[in-house]
Amino acid sequence: MSGPPILSLFLPDAAATNRLGGLLAAVLAPGDTVLMSGDIGTGKTHLARALIQHRLGRAEEVPSPSFTLVQTYNADGVEIWHADLYRLSHPDEVLELGLDSAFDTAICLVEWPDRLSDIAPADALHICLRVEADGRRVEICGGRDGLLQTLTQAWTNDV
Repeated sequence: MSGPPILSLFLPDAAATNRLGGLLAAVLAPGDTVLMSGDIGTGKTHLARALIQHRLGRAEEVPSPSFTLVQTYNADGVEIWHADLYRLSHPDEVLELGLDSAFDTAICLVEWPDRLSDIAPADALHICLRVEADGRRVEICGGRDGLLQTLTQAWTNDV
């Protein structure tokens, strides 16, 4: 018996993380939620920043939402919500941010998704980052139907 499909990638440097962010930016659609987990310093914000900048099509400043909790961006009519939930202590605080409503209409990037409890969308794309050697290991699973396969093909074809 096998588990759900997982795309496992080794990202040796910042350029590889930027590449993954660009590919994610190209395949995500409104209503997609990306849940990014990993210890502090594993590259969650770096990946989110790369994704947002690629989707915006410019190198705009994309600050970490560690203190604001949520930063929003408009990329050609698509709203992107970047949330860092590290400082939250209860899932009800997510409701106060309006993040649950954004799940339906925006592209949502959520750092520290364990703070969501059962509020996380069932079809969210899960990205787990961890330090490995001099780089990062990224494991990706879930997402709406066909999203993981599309991302896998894009990674393989983008040489």
